Amino acid sequence: MSSEIPPIFTTIYEAIHHASNEDRPYSGEIEDDIEAEGETLTEDIYDVSQLREHLLDASKGVTNETDKEYRRLMSQCLQFLKENKLIKADDKFFGKNPSELVPFCICAWIMHECDEYDFDRTEKDSTVFRASYAHAQKMRAAMTYAFGRLNGLGSLPWHESEATGRMVGNPSVSETVRAGETATSARAITQETLLELYMFNNQPEIAKVKEYKAGSRKSIKESHEWGGGRARRLLTLAYVLSFLCLLRFDEVLKIQMHDIEWVSDTCIKLTLPFRKTSQFGGIKSFYLHLFPPHLAHLCPIRALANWLEVADIEDGFLFRKIASGDRVSRENAHMTSECFLEMFRNNLLDIGTDSAPYGTHSFRRGGCQWLYSCCRWGLIRICDWGGWSTEFSNLTIVKYLISYADVPAERREDYMNPNRPPALKCFSCGRTCHCI
Repeated sequence: MSSEIPPIFTTIYEAIHHASNEDRPYSGEIEDDIEAEGETLTEDIYDVSQLREHLLDASKGVTNETDKEYRRLMSQCLQFLKENKLIKADDKFFGKNPSELVPFCICAWIMHECDEYDFDRTEKDSTVFRASYAHAQKMRAAMTYAFGRLNGLGSLPWHESEATGRMVGNPSVSETVRAGETATSARAITQETLLELYMFNNQPEIAKVKEYKAGSRKSIKESHEWGGGRARRLLTLAYVLSFLCLLRFDEVLKIQMHDIEWVSDTCIKLTLPFRKTSQFGGIKSFYLHLFPPHLAHLCPIRALANWLEVADIEDGFLFRKIASGDRVSRENAHMTSECFLEMFRNNLLDIGTDSAPYGTHSFRRGGCQWLYSCCRWGLIRICDWGGWSTEFSNLTIVKYLISYADVPAERREDYMNPNRPPALKCFSCGRTCHCI
């Protein structure tokens, strides 16, 4: 950069600092002004430290409830670090001059709670509870809040100072912490997994709708029976609609009876009142038809008929809350996403599948991959069906088609193997090849 000052800056500088001899005050006048100002000051000088605390509290940038939650996570982090001897009992972890090891401590804490591997690189057993990716984001947000807001380090990325050689900035905003949270969606559900769920949920002893008996309690031997015939029919319909229509689960659970129109005995028309990308209507309808028998596990007509047969719902929300005794709630309120996710994960455990990688976006992603790989739909057709932009400016659809979290359809060793076993036969075209 040239050392010469541009003319415009010279002009501004002269305008600010220019003063004639007549305008410049004498030293005596300055002393008089200072003395006069001093007389206006009261004896009660505000405590600067107290002022700082009040300013930090006023500028914390979060609600009181969020502040409490972040502080709870901070305490949880400290307890974890001390119990695992990552810091000494008398060490001050949260402060204005954090140690160079702080980012690694944050990563260890998040891995211990949320990752499939612990911070000592041991793989966790499938029975060990793991918090969700969303919770991991909240944990990191709590650390960013602790160092950035409460200790005044702001959002400056963690880096080495060229002047002092010390690490400065917010240790939560660092490459080390960010490297552990690649933004990926939940693992995509496959039609094979949906078939397994369908087969399990339709076993006679599982699918049977039992009469409610007041005061009855399940024995210890039956404690695995978390859902009855009605709950499993509800799940099947929710699975199918989200998978086929590429819907978010908050959209599925808010479907009402008047949103569904029977075009014929073998076709329904689903029209959503709003979507995340279309808040004010103008949404294209989904026309869903009766599927052949070999795709019964994906058939929307069968799933809807089976649910309405036992739900006794004529208006209001389609997916009601399931009360005790496998009863459908009479209250016109839809099931919450949290309740659905819990039931979905219980259903995965029924078939011996680790539920941790799956979330409410699993069906949306899985349906996108199924339409592309199995139905051989083009990208423009999928985008039009799912309500995505066809401009491909941000390639949102790529995140649904490709993810390292998904289970590979075939082994890498078999990519070029001409003698690999044939694929499952397609009843539509009759092919058993692996081509896509």
